[in-house]
Amino acid sequence: MEAEEALRAAALQEAARHGSAQPKSVLGKVLGAHAGLRSQARELGTIAARIVTEVNALSPAEVAAQAPAPKPRKATGSGHSGLSPLDSDGPVVLRFAPGPSGPLHLGHSRAVALNHAFRGIHNGKLILRLEDTNPMVVDPAAYDLITLDMEWLGAKPDEIVVQSDRLEIYYDDARELLSRDAAYVCHCDAEKWRELKRHSTACPCRDDKSASHLAAFEALFSGGDGIVVVKTDLESNNPALRDFVALRVVETPHPRQGDAWRLWPTYNFAVAVDDYRLGVTHVLRGKDHLNNTLCQQWVYRHLDWEEPQFIHYGLVSIPDALLKTTAICEGIASGDYIGWDDPQLATLVALRRRGYQPQAIMDYWVTAGVKESDITLSWQNLEAANRVLVEPEAKRLFWVPEPVELILDASQPLEKHAPFHPDRAEMGERRETVKPGATIVLPAADVAQLTEGDLLRLKNLCNCRLRDGRLKHAGDDPVKGVPIVQWCAAGAPLQLLRPNGSQTDGIVEPAAAEMEGEVVQFERVGFVRLERSQALFLHR
Repeated sequence: MEAEEALRAAALQEAARHGSAQPKSVLGKVLGAHAGLRSQARELGTIAARIVTEVNALSPAEVAAQAPAPKPRKATGSGHSGLSPLDSDGPVVLRFAPGPSGPLHLGHSRAVALNHAFRGIHNGKLILRLEDTNPMVVDPAAYDLITLDMEWLGAKPDEIVVQSDRLEIYYDDARELLSRDAAYVCHCDAEKWRELKRHSTACPCRDDKSASHLAAFEALFSGGDGIVVVKTDLESNNPALRDFVALRVVETPHPRQGDAWRLWPTYNFAVAVDDYRLGVTHVLRGKDHLNNTLCQQWVYRHLDWEEPQFIHYGLVSIPDALLKTTAICEGIASGDYIGWDDPQLATLVALRRRGYQPQAIMDYWVTAGVKESDITLSWQNLEAANRVLVEPEAKRLFWVPEPVELILDASQPLEKHAPFHPDRAEMGERRETVKPGATIVLPAADVAQLTEGDLLRLKNLCNCRLRDGRLKHAGDDPVKGVPIVQWCAAGAPLQLLRPNGSQTDGIVEPAAAEMEGEVVQFERVGFVRLERSQALFLHR
């Protein structure tokens, strides 16, 4: 049966690589490679469990002899797979425009990846525009954090623009709108103005002459209250598209500008002005910005500006991830998170700390493309893309969770010879001499499965038999059907931190001391990044 052959091949490969195979992992790999078999998942799950039991009963030599040779795996490269060129008859200028309220998270990286990819396709220009015109939500550290995040993703911007440094530009364009009778200064009560707008009714200020609006605008710089409003269609069926605020008074000091200004542009006005003034030719954004696009087009029409091309892609849902900056800030303040790089978060700095590779993230979003349909991020697919990048370089190590100590009885010292990588002999091996009477630690879960007199194999070392709570040396040659257990002798305490916040204490073998900051693979556990006396779980 073709399915059984595929399951057995996957089980053998996993056992050869990790020391044992897991039914769910084997089944997942086969179903991922053979979509036509997914309808038989329940039946194949039973078969996978049987095959895995058979494979795990084989000796390492038998596994190595029977396992199919691994196919060479190649990183995809940060190319432009699946993206068609933009409609353009000249230079292409794009922009990525986050608000500096914190570092970037995984959701932001989608816009970075797409804009960066199109820049490459067209040999164009990518502007990083930091939209900081709301003084109340600016984090001063975010200006540099966002720049560093983009550089880590491999998308260094060609130009960096900070909106709060450009206020005079917005003021000049506001004056032009007022002079054209395309905007007005309103002094009405805010709730009254909104209520009138809901009923498609002009407020009393709307029809004043432009000269009076210009004078009222200048007065806003020195005191008083009011808003500058762009005129649109009050009869629009969509209330969000009726007259919108362009500038408003904010007395809160700005983290970058201090109290030098009190009149601040709103999102839609500043974005429209900047996209035109910076020469942006293509605006890539989610379809949740459709109303914003329609508002911004009013500014273009009023000022006789040529519009950029607007491309709206579907929304993305990222499961099991907290992305709201305010919620993360609250969690940091309360001690739920240690900072922006807490392994429980999906900020880029947290993913980087755990060992994710920027190429995997960028390639994932480029492959997803700019389709209008909504999508849900697949952590499984992202992890698979990252695994392709880290697996060839990740050294293997033993890590014993919840260790149980046992004494090894042997007549002479024993030598461990364990490869750093099963497919790359040139990476060398971990060597360790274990003396008679040494304390050996085994995983508590494995010890719980043993009974008096059971034979087991300490991986890459020897066979032992459990006698009177001690390990009795029972030969060096592998024995078919004997459980293979990872172990440590002269190890060091190391705690594993998982993205769900759980922590597991364990012992790691001595070779880990030379791998600070590296992504390695804990056999039977998964990929981790070593960081001082802890390991940050990456993925299986």
